[in-house]
Amino acid sequence: MANLPYYEQKDIENIKKLREMMKELPPFCTEFFRGIEPRTSTRTRIAYAYDLSVFFDFLRKENPVLSKLERMDITLDYLDRITVTDLEEYMEYLKYRFNDHNQEITNKERGIMRKISSLKSFYNYFFRTEKLTTNPAALVQLPKLHEKEIIRLDVDEVALLLDAVEQGDGLTEKQKTFHNRTRLRDLAMLTLLLGTGIRVSECVGLDINDVDFKNGGIHIHRKGGKEVTVYFGAEVENALQDYLDERFGIMAEEGSENALFLSLQRKRMNVRSVENLVKKYAKIVTPLKKITPHKLRSTYGTNLYRETGDIYLVADVLGHSDVNTTKKHYAALEDERRRSARNAVKLREL
Repeated sequence: MANLPYYEQKDIENIKKLREMMKELPPFCTEFFRGIEPRTSTRTRIAYAYDLSVFFDFLRKENPVLSKLERMDITLDYLDRITVTDLEEYMEYLKYRFNDHNQEITNKERGIMRKISSLKSFYNYFFRTEKLTTNPAALVQLPKLHEKEIIRLDVDEVALLLDAVEQGDGLTEKQKTFHNRTRLRDLAMLTLLLGTGIRVSECVGLDINDVDFKNGGIHIHRKGGKEVTVYFGAEVENALQDYLDERFGIMAEEGSENALFLSLQRKRMNVRSVENLVKKYAKIVTPLKKITPHKLRSTYGTNLYRETGDIYLVADVLGHSDVNTTKKHYAALEDERRRSARNAVKLREL
């Protein structure tokens, strides 16, 4: 497995995790996951498994009939008796509940929407295959989502962030100790994220041979398994070259020999480590903005759209399968461009 590409390793890990989660779900759920496998990623199916686990816990806790059953004893016949009212009560339950470890859990609009969307897919599958005669989930209205403010770095903040990574100013004495050993890596990673807009999962999945300096691009695997080349400019190239000079002198741990970005333990970096790294440096530059790797991606998309005005190019480079997703994120910028066009066409010479 160590010789497999990173994305294949993660897929195998996810499949193993999903199989363990399915052991805790009623037996008929296996058919659902087998049915949706061709058109969903392993990460999506894990999310479905978690959401269904929460739903069955709700039924056992709140439904008088099902409370007498073990989770594994719930059958599709019982689900055929679930009503729209039951599912509306489930939405209310999701707002505030306790898990099996007596930990308090809350869900806001987006969390509730995801769990209800999972349930809709679940009911739709069994209704379509005629294993259920009712489909109450189809009648449940999803919660109204309030648009979140899109947080990005301003142009000057991008420069300040990269300066902070390069120089280490503002770090604690303990952080500076680590910074001396990771400066080139951190600078290469943040320059790459800001200069290409790739996802953090795509970033940590990069191998050394995925970098093509001859053509100025990196070979990545998008969500859904699509392989693409994303191109970078001179700043990204310089940062990567400087880091690779150092990287080639590091003997990586077994299984991480090909990884581009290594941790101090000489293993492939993971998503959480990059999230913490971005948070550490961003806190110095803009403490009031909650900056994550995804916000760096949004920053790149904003800058690219401002420079080109081509929303379809932005969607393509960011790997959005639907341009409407891109338009939603950059609607304010589109409006800004429309306003700037009001004086572009002259009707009469003055």
